[in-house]
Amino acid sequence: QVQLVESGGGLVQAGGSLRLSCAASGGTFSSYAMGWFRQAPGKEREFVGTIDGSGRNTYYADSVKGRFTISRDNAKNTMYLQMNSLIPEDTAVYFCATSRVVSVSDHGYDYWGQGTQVLVSS
Repeated sequence: QVQLVESGGGLVQAGGSLRLSCAASGGTFSSYAMGWFRQAPGKEREFVGTIDGSGRNTYYADSVKGRFTISRDNAKNTMYLQMNSLIPEDTAVYFCATSRVVSVSDHGYDYWGQGTQVLVSS
């Protein structure tokens, strides 16, 4: 069974950058598409972006496109979310998850991490 652990969250000022990591164990990492989701206070969980198993294809939500970049290092069983030009609206708990196929729906993901909190101050 796949286990996922997010890290790298914290408090940053608007306009700053943060890099989140998602470390995987217990599965064949390169066989899974990976996704990032977030849940802001008082809101439902929303899609952020996804990357296929090879790391060659990515897709992002309009709200983060051009600011966030997803990458993966299959040799290290780790996926990353580089967040630049952060705004207060990015404040949320960020989750990583695995899927057999690239998907923007959280229903398509099999395993989830515990989340890491990102706080962006104005």
